Amino acid sequence: MTSTPSLTADAVLAEIPELVPYTRDAVVLHPERAEPGFRDSSIGGPLLWPRDEPWPECSLPDETDPEGVPATAMVPVAQIYRHDAPGPWWPADRDVLQVLWCPNEHWDPPARQADAAPVLEVRWRRAADVTDRLTTPPSPSRCDEDGYLPQACTITGDPVTDLPFREELPAELRARLEDLVRAGDGGDGVTRLAGWKLGGWPTWHLTHPRVFACRDCGTEMALLFTVASDDETEVVVGRWGDLRIFACPADHAHAFQADLH
Repeated sequence: MTSTPSLTADAVLAEIPELVPYTRDAVVLHPERAEPGFRDSSIGGPLLWPRDEPWPECSLPDETDPEGVPATAMVPVAQIYRHDAPGPWWPADRDVLQVLWCPNEHWDPPARQADAAPVLEVRWRRAADVTDRLTTPPSPSRCDEDGYLPQACTITGDPVTDLPFREELPAELRARLEDLVRAGDGGDGVTRLAGWKLGGWPTWHLTHPRVFACRDCGTEMALLFTVASDDETEVVVGRWGDLRIFACPADHAHAFQADLH
């Protein structure tokens, strides 16, 4: 069982209020194996998908077929309803976020996708617009890894205050935060919170922090969604890592970018 560090974000901010401008809202998503419905927020569950909207396919070369043929249907990764995970990442006129991926590893995907990872598809929609639902989506014709087939789970959203990786803080604030963590139990449970997550700060446990600029307008992108390797969903990305989706805060219609960490 994982112990809970005694130091909380509220305690940190009470001691170092200068950190407040560096905080970000986040919702950590706790999955539990179940049989979600299409009206539920879920990981690996059925999607609220219009019958007349083509289901996403992938025809890019992958580890299974270097030609990428025939095109294979993507599989649902997550569906999040706004009421289960409210936050600043939602466009004003959308209340459902859907993430799908091709269940195959791609080593040279388009620039906005992550190398050596599944190719992603992100959709925002209004639930009220879907009056005729697709009930039987197509299944993938090929699949590289079982870890790319999420087990169906319902999710419980846990709103949190997320702090950045210490290297992203000014030196003086970083030193004060490190002293505060050491004075507690030494556990760092307040910066770049891990797990399936909407919003917040990305983990940077393998590389130094980097900035993603929107390819459409140049705005600095923000972390939108984190896909985490875990036992409950049986998702495994990279070397038991995270697949992160970054979005443009200026316009949700601008192309996302992804990385594997």
